[in-house]
Amino acid sequence: MPLAQPIFRPNPAAPSCHAATIVEPAAGHLLAAWFAGTHEGHPDVAIWLAHSERGAWKDPVKIADEPDVPHWNPVLFRDKTDTLWLFYKIGPSVPAWTGAYLTSGDGGRSWSPPTPLPAGLIGPAKNKPITLSNGDILCGTSHETWRSWACWVESSSDGGRSWVKHGPIVAPGAGRYEVGSGEVVSAIWDADSGRLLLPQQHFGVIQPAVWEYAPGRLKMLMRATQRVGCVCASVSDDYGRTWSPAEPVPVPNPNSGLDAVRLQDGRILLVCNPVREGRTPLSVLVSEDNGATWPQRLDLETQPGEYSYPSVIQAEDGRVHVVATHQRTQIFHYVLESQDL
Repeated sequence: MPLAQPIFRPNPAAPSCHAATIVEPAAGHLLAAWFAGTHEGHPDVAIWLAHSERGAWKDPVKIADEPDVPHWNPVLFRDKTDTLWLFYKIGPSVPAWTGAYLTSGDGGRSWSPPTPLPAGLIGPAKNKPITLSNGDILCGTSHETWRSWACWVESSSDGGRSWVKHGPIVAPGAGRYEVGSGEVVSAIWDADSGRLLLPQQHFGVIQPAVWEYAPGRLKMLMRATQRVGCVCASVSDDYGRTWSPAEPVPVPNPNSGLDAVRLQDGRILLVCNPVREGRTPLSVLVSEDNGATWPQRLDLETQPGEYSYPSVIQAEDGRVHVVATHQRTQIFHYVLESQDL
């Protein structure tokens, strides 16, 4: 069974946490980040970060904290020059996000001042960017507005100095919805009930996970609303400039985040909540046909509650590392050996 350990525990300053991300700055060195505070969307929510060296996680520290405005969805990325990027979002609500990033040239031990992205760009919505075979950096991103969610990509051919946006990729059935009242625009944490409120009435996709399976040929998997009910996929044959219409994949999705990675042996590994409702179990699925079918499954968590928002990488030594939300009070790290897969 995979090794599992908490890397963040609740404390009076940050009783709630979510949206973890992980990267390997160098062999044997891991770095993870997440947001934490009173609850998702509270003005005290900041970005936290922790290092692991030789298998031991150090105490996390607050790395980004603009006073009185919530922070969201950090994403770690190591580019081809070994520069680390920490993308994140700032804003009072998801539709009002401003994207920002920090960079590090020393493995995450020191960071640049924050750099905001221009309005209209937010960087990766949830999942890690990838470096394409032509050297471009490509971020899977998305936008959430009233009854309309769509995915995009943002790409840079000059090392992140400038960005171009391509898309949109929309859900099957997009443009249709059931008339109703009280529809929320995006995920909102209801502090009174202690639960997450999600849009239910429209067809939408967000937060793509992207991989390149041949030079210039890309595939993305997307989180979908419950009206869609399953993971959706799109492909590009031109380095992400144009994309096919989104199509359903035979994996249920309850409007919960997912992540995927192309393994060193060419298989695709997907981590998600493969159910129609709720955010448990948290499972690892493996595909040998570039994500068309998912015959192999390993459950990381099966108890009631929320185990969600995974981030997954394969390290240089072949091990697979997953970080994920554990009941909104902890961030867990899972290590999968080759025999687990």
